[in-house]
Amino acid sequence: MEKSGTGPGMEEEARMVDARNIIAVMSGKGGVGKSTITSTLALMLSERGNRVGVLDADLHGPDIPKMLGVEGVPPMATEDGKMVPIEVTRDLSTISMGFLLQTDDTPVIWRGPLKMGAIRQFLFDVEWGRLDYLLIDLPPGTGDEALSVAQLLPQGCGSIIVTTPQDVALLDSRKAVNFGRKLELKVLGIVENMAGLKCPHCGGMISLFGSGGGEKAALEMDVPFLGRVPLDPVMVSHGDTGYSEVPRDNISWVAIEGICSKLENAGS
Repeated sequence: MEKSGTGPGMEEEARMVDARNIIAVMSGKGGVGKSTITSTLALMLSERGNRVGVLDADLHGPDIPKMLGVEGVPPMATEDGKMVPIEVTRDLSTISMGFLLQTDDTPVIWRGPLKMGAIRQFLFDVEWGRLDYLLIDLPPGTGDEALSVAQLLPQGCGSIIVTTPQDVALLDSRKAVNFGRKLELKVLGIVENMAGLKCPHCGGMISLFGSGGGEKAALEMDVPFLGRVPLDPVMVSHGDTGYSEVPRDNISWVAIEGICSKLENAGS
């Protein structure tokens, strides 16, 4: 399972995405808002003048096109057969299995080798151009897609672990952190998502899912704690229409901005 000796060969290395920072966004379990964090971070980084790509590696549940507001746009191909990623803004582009399905209801019923092949294509056969950041939205857990991506990436790439606040999240966070370490991905930190809901009446925070699990996991695993992101109805509604329309003073947006700043400071 170790990454040593399983990375891309010389030919694939030559075709690897030209990105200063490659970051895999992971979670130990589903339903923690990983794609929300990925898409919002991508928008923020691009608004700060970075050239950003988002690779949606969740082949069975590709949500990135909807969250970035570019559903139903088929990718084009270059003369040499490479795919052109879909442009979200001038400085943000993305590729996803969601662009290649006949309908939104079409399931991807593939075994490991086919999934590995698709991820290879997204990494090596997409005309990304020169990027400051490539964010890779992984499916939950530590299965085929996560393993494929980790083994194909060059050394020095990073990972972010997204979790929820309750203590049970410790188990999933530990697995994701240890997975990254075994595959030689630098763990950039843990994000505690869904960290409370602001009461519309009194303004106090309601801890719907408990509190402190993500920070506790970061402390015990000796990795950075990147911050807490509260639940917010505005963010929930924009998950269906694209996060680019979220007001920039939104409580969740501001919290993710703090995480974005830490990533920029930690990057090259």
